[in-house]
Amino acid sequence: MSRPPVNPAQPASGPDGSDNPDASSSLAANRLGAGRRPLGIVIISVVVALEALALLGAAAWYAFELLTGAPVLTFWGAIFTLGLLLAFSAWLFAVSHFLFRGYRWTRAAALVAQLFVLTIGFPTVTGGLVLQGAAMLIPAFAAIVFLFQKDVVAFASRTGGASGAL
Repeated sequence: MSRPPVNPAQPASGPDGSDNPDASSSLAANRLGAGRRPLGIVIISVVVALEALALLGAAAWYAFELLTGAPVLTFWGAIFTLGLLLAFSAWLFAVSHFLFRGYRWTRAAALVAQLFVLTIGFPTVTGGLVLQGAAMLIPAFAAIVFLFQKDVVAFASRTGGASGAL
């Protein structure tokens, strides 16, 4: 069953059309389980934040290798790669933060990030690095499973524009 869209910028009104926001907000809170952060949201946020930390660590290692004179084909190509690592790490930190706060758009971003991890994890496992591959695959699978749970979908349905969002 879908619910009608709500503009968070407009004050809520009660079910009888009055300006009593308590009646409608408590109804919506009970129906959606608002105010209670599901365990799945916490797990997905932690997984995405750890992936962001791993990318930040890879960027730091890559920068160290560049500064110590590791051979590269093109210097500017290496700088571009470093920039991509840093940008994607920052993006994943933002996704983790806003997913934890319950924003809708973060579910799609987290899913795409997990699919990227899977595309790296499977060849890692089949290439003989089983522990490293499992360290990528297991959290990614867990995050994907939690992304589609009803309580996670219900919690992550904020559309922005609500007071205090930024």
